[in-house]
Amino acid sequence: MDARTLADETGGPPPILLVEDNPADARLAREAFREIGLEGAIRHVVDGVEALDYLRRCAAEDAWPRLVLLDLNLPRKDGREVLAEIKADPRMRRLPVIVMSTSVAEQDIQQCYALHANGFVAKPVDLGHFERVAEAISLFWLQVAELP
Repeated sequence: MDARTLADETGGPPPILLVEDNPADARLAREAFREIGLEGAIRHVVDGVEALDYLRRCAAEDAWPRLVLLDLNLPRKDGREVLAEIKADPRMRRLPVIVMSTSVAEQDIQQCYALHANGFVAKPVDLGHFERVAEAISLFWLQVAELP
C-alpha cells in the first residue's frame, strides 16, 4: 500500500508531516516524494508552532500522520523544542519523528536521540539523493513498520 492509498482509505491527513521553513528544501522534499510516486503524501508547515498546532488538531480528530519529518532550525519554535513537546505529550509520543537537518554535528545528533527522535538524517542537497532518502523513508515507515 502506498501513501496515496493510505491517505485515501483513512480519510485522514497525508501520511507525512514535513516541518520545514526553507522553501527550496520543502520544494525539494515534495518533488522527491512525487518522483517516487507519493504525490500528495506530504502536509507541509513552516515553523514549530504551526507543526504543534497541526498535531494538536490531529489529536482532537484522532487522525494522525504516519510520520513527521522535522527540520532543526525553525522560526518561532525550533525543532528540538518541537521534538521535546511531541515526545512529552502522551497523545503524540508514539508518533515517529525523523529529524532532517543540514547539521551533522555530533552534538545535534546526540541531543535529538536524547529527546527520543526515531531517526536523524542528513538533509539531502540534490533531487537524486533526496529521492533515494525519500524512498528509504517511505519503504520503512509507510510500508514495513507496524505503527500503533
